[in-house]
Amino acid sequence: MREVVNKHIVVVGAARSGLAVASLLKRKGANVFVTDHGTIADSVKEKLNSLEIDFEENGHTTKAEQAAFLAISPGVPTEAPLVQKYLKNGKEVFSEIEIASWFNKSPIVAVTGSNGKTTVTNWLDHTWNKARREHITGGNIGYAFSDKVDQTSENSEALLEVSSFQLDHIDSFHPQISVLLNVTADHLDRYNHDFSNYAKSKFRIVENQTGEDWFIYNYDDPTIAGHVAAIKKKEDIPRLLPFSTHKDLSETDGAFVRNQNIILRINKQEEVLMPTREVKLSGKHNLSNGLATALAARASEIKSDVIRESLRTFEGVEHRLELVRTVNGVKYINDSKATNINAVWYALDSFDVPMTIILGGRDKGNDYSELVEQIREKVHTIIAIGEARPMIEEQLQSVVPNFKTAEDMNEAVRSAKDVAKRGEVVLLSPACSSFDMYDNYEHRGNEFKKAVNRL
Repeated sequence: MREVVNKHIVVVGAARSGLAVASLLKRKGANVFVTDHGTIADSVKEKLNSLEIDFEENGHTTKAEQAAFLAISPGVPTEAPLVQKYLKNGKEVFSEIEIASWFNKSPIVAVTGSNGKTTVTNWLDHTWNKARREHITGGNIGYAFSDKVDQTSENSEALLEVSSFQLDHIDSFHPQISVLLNVTADHLDRYNHDFSNYAKSKFRIVENQTGEDWFIYNYDDPTIAGHVAAIKKKEDIPRLLPFSTHKDLSETDGAFVRNQNIILRINKQEEVLMPTREVKLSGKHNLSNGLATALAARASEIKSDVIRESLRTFEGVEHRLELVRTVNGVKYINDSKATNINAVWYALDSFDVPMTIILGGRDKGNDYSELVEQIREKVHTIIAIGEARPMIEEQLQSVVPNFKTAEDMNEAVRSAKDVAKRGEVVLLSPACSSFDMYDNYEHRGNEFKKAVNRL
């Protein structure tokens, strides 16, 4: 654990994670200063004042450059001038989740991936609840790790969703179980539009793991498969547990599907866990997520009957293929969390009925043409919203019979109602971030739900 008592530490970014790590460092005896290039919310200012933490907003002064090290929030790019100044001066920059891990007492189960990490982390939480196992759940969802780390103990686990932005600035962060679900193009605007840079961030989840630890990974993902081949050449690597929905992995430990049954193989002992049809969440991607959840639970020595119950009862998470309402026989589905192309592909793959899809927001370097085959097969109407409307129109207008644009979510939902017929689906699955129009994907999803409930 790094010593922080009486150290002068600057926290850049005063949103959820920044406030959490500033509060943690203050509790641990550090001299903390918070800086934000934008306006700090009044509620955050009140909290900082109550903690006697100094702060500045609407830009960084020289006071922000004088710390022993910089604590960085996930929303702050590595390329930000203040961050670059620290790095160029040979000073260290740490993510909030790295700093929280210094004070952690629990084994960590860390989940990352371009898609599905929120679902799997919540599914793990559901499983641990079914097993009546002490744990905390947080990270990139719910509570920041810094807010919950004081609750950790040797007799409980920390279940964490971890983003690439958080992994960018780790040093000693060490999960006992790491889970890598998939690596597909996302956030490329933060990685110089270089997919390999983004992938390297995801792979850092295993950086500090040893032979005492577990690495659970998607065997079907070619990017991950290439990385695992490189890992195998190193010494003292974590124990590998692949999962696959396509290939029989009976030659190795892991999880796979054979004859419509989920098979778990741990320590060379094979077990038929349950039929795939009994997994409550539908879709191939959720079967894959379920396999990852089952392996993490078995690696944590949770019994198979508990895992079976969890897979049969978990209903998913808000804003991820969430059925909002059925109106005149039309299902309205909130998939606001789909902030990249791959997530939208999975969403489209989950339905076999004619569809209207609402796309758009702030573009992150998307290639919408990757959706063309699915859209041609299933979608009769695209409604584009937000800053990405021109790009979506350019790439997809000719693919569907009906292409519309809308100024806001209300207009988009009303427009969808006009074209959707009984037995069809209206799907909000934006493929973009929400920050052009909304605070976050939850805010966007809630506005969609309000609009649907007004129909």
